[in-house]
Amino acid sequence: MARTKLNIVKAVLGFSGVSDSNLVSRLNAVHDGMWNNPAYPSPPIDIPAFKSAIDAYAAAVAAALDGGKTALTERDKRRADMIIMLRQLGHYAEVACKGDMNTFVTSSFVPASTTRPPAQPIGQPVIASIRQGSNSGQLVVTIKAVPKARHYELRSGAVPVAGEAINWATMLLATTKPATLFNNLTPGGIYTFQVRAFGKLGHSDWSDPANRMCI
Repeated sequence: MARTKLNIVKAVLGFSGVSDSNLVSRLNAVHDGMWNNPAYPSPPIDIPAFKSAIDAYAAAVAAALDGGKTALTERDKRRADMIIMLRQLGHYAEVACKGDMNTFVTSSFVPASTTRPPAQPIGQPVIASIRQGSNSGQLVVTIKAVPKARHYELRSGAVPVAGEAINWATMLLATTKPATLFNNLTPGGIYTFQVRAFGKLGHSDWSDPANRMCI
């Protein structure tokens, strides 16, 4: 027997970046949505007490406008308390609405988005630097990372005489750190390097070639 898919509604409960004035507005909206709402008969916080706490917080916000240290401390304390209350009521609304969006929005909480942004093509990495190693015949290649790369492909080859193709050697790198050390190179030879990243939608283009003479 197929299982019934649960329709779970989530509230937006991140308030750390919300200004005090906007938070007061959000608090009052939730109070009005919860007050005498038959869909939410047993909130975890007494709604009249919630309103009193909102008013005290709004008063603390106004008092802190002069920048006094004591007033600012009081405002911040009341803000933290209000955010905790708001989250408690939000989680209650998520459960009490029983997955019905129409019921949920009567609480005045904002529903969280259920859609994921589409995957984006992976950015193109670059060779950040090539430096001489501590020993002759060594080069050290540093790659500039790109977000959300699953791995990198770094290819290298000696720069041939004019008209000949590069004989590429490719290695797979899980991360860009530490820098990649190339050994047993020919002193006086010029080597070229390119890198590309692999993401959810496939590979990026190869970076522009970066060359360095090995000592």
